[in-house]
Amino acid sequence: MRILGIDPGLAIVGWGVIEVVHGRFYPVACGAVTTPAHTPVEERLSMIYDDLSALMDKYQPEEMAIEELFFNHNQTTAIPVAEARGVALLCAKQHGVRVEEYTPMQVKQAVVGYGLAEKRQVISMVTSLLKLPAPPKPDDTADALAIALCHGQNVGSARYMYEKKKEDMGRVGK
Repeated sequence: MRILGIDPGLAIVGWGVIEVVHGRFYPVACGAVTTPAHTPVEERLSMIYDDLSALMDKYQPEEMAIEELFFNHNQTTAIPVAEARGVALLCAKQHGVRVEEYTPMQVKQAVVGYGLAEKRQVISMVTSLLKLPAPPKPDDTADALAIALCHGQNVGSARYMYEKKKEDMGRVGK
């Protein structure tokens, strides 16, 4: 299963594509969509849509995992980030990609094993789990990969067990 993880933002949208094969995770590609400051919001949203659409066309994800919004500190950025997140959701829908949403705590719990983990711990685990040569940059990219890993752990193992059981049943019938 191929998963596109998205860490939404207006200035930077982190993205990461992973492949889940028999319960193992493999990095495919990662990066960030950036939009220039002082550009009208509608233009920035259009840039995000176009870049995410190109990524979906190129990497053909089966599912997209995206972070749910949680604003504790800087509520002035809440609306633009929510708009960028909406663009990502629309893009997935228009590409026929199923979407799952995860809270930051769920992502940290899945990747680090502790829901209140620090960002550096998440980055370290993403680097380790995907056997990357260096930590992904910017941090938004690492977050997107963590979101994809979270989704892969949640559905990948269940699907793997289903496929394995189906495969074993096929052998019994022969």
